[in-house]
Amino acid sequence: MIDNKTHIEEEIWFSSVSEAELAKYDKDAAFAAFRQRVADAQFQPKESKRRLGWLRYAAAVVAVIAVGFFSYKGGQSQLEASLGEIVVEAPQGSRSEMVLPDGTKVWLNAGSKISYSQTFGYTVRLVRLEGEGYFEVAHNEQLPFSVESGNVRVKVLGTKFNVRDYPSDAEASVSLAEGRVSMCSTRKATTERVLTPGQRATVNKETGRIRVDDYEVANAIQWTNGILVFDGESLRDIVNDLERCYNVRIIVKTPSLYNLHFYGTFIRQEQSLREVLDALAATGKIRFVQKDQEITLY
Repeated sequence: MIDNKTHIEEEIWFSSVSEAELAKYDKDAAFAAFRQRVADAQFQPKESKRRLGWLRYAAAVVAVIAVGFFSYKGGQSQLEASLGEIVVEAPQGSRSEMVLPDGTKVWLNAGSKISYSQTFGYTVRLVRLEGEGYFEVAHNEQLPFSVESGNVRVKVLGTKFNVRDYPSDAEASVSLAEGRVSMCSTRKATTERVLTPGQRATVNKETGRIRVDDYEVANAIQWTNGILVFDGESLRDIVNDLERCYNVRIIVKTPSLYNLHFYGTFIRQEQSLREVLDALAATGKIRFVQKDQEITLY
């Protein structure tokens, strides 16, 4: 995982395709340039303001727009103890990072929370998650680490993985970066799947059915570095993410927009939500009107 303090050359881009075109879209080629820039930029100093201006106004090619730095609105986690449990929450518009009593590192995305007992690490290592969290689990063969959400159960010894299960999402997912995990749907607890690095398990919340596929797991955890990566997500999912990240309300006035899927990368550091919306509009597929904290897409 990239160090949060490491400067990255930021690039915001969006490309959109219809649902029918989604299967033949060459996302690997589209993302290759971005990943290379991220890798190269880890050892480069911060770009000058002149460089930022050049990126911001670079010409859009087809449905891709580079607009420079992106702002990240930070926030502190909220912590409370209730009924023998400790609850840690990352409010809307913020992220949170913490270390559990056993040494496990946890990152919480916007609008997420975890809870665990005050005896965590003594007789059990169980956390309950709502939303999205990335875990780097401290190894302990005698005491497995477990994550439970509304739709997913994950059990590990020591590994790095991401769990996403927001109540508003149609699917829940588990993405494995390192190690080995076993997971199941809460609807079908007897159907257990084992993941290896580079795999993502997606759970249909209505049926409990699990789909496992190969996946660029780095994309799933880029949010811990303030980067949003949309890898063919529907507009509905993107709207949910933007609402959580920027604490705004987004209304989709034209239902047909939900048939669009987007590939894009956003660096959330030094730019406004308005610039993200401009990037969306640059695809030629969407228009928007913004009034204070409410945005209408049409």
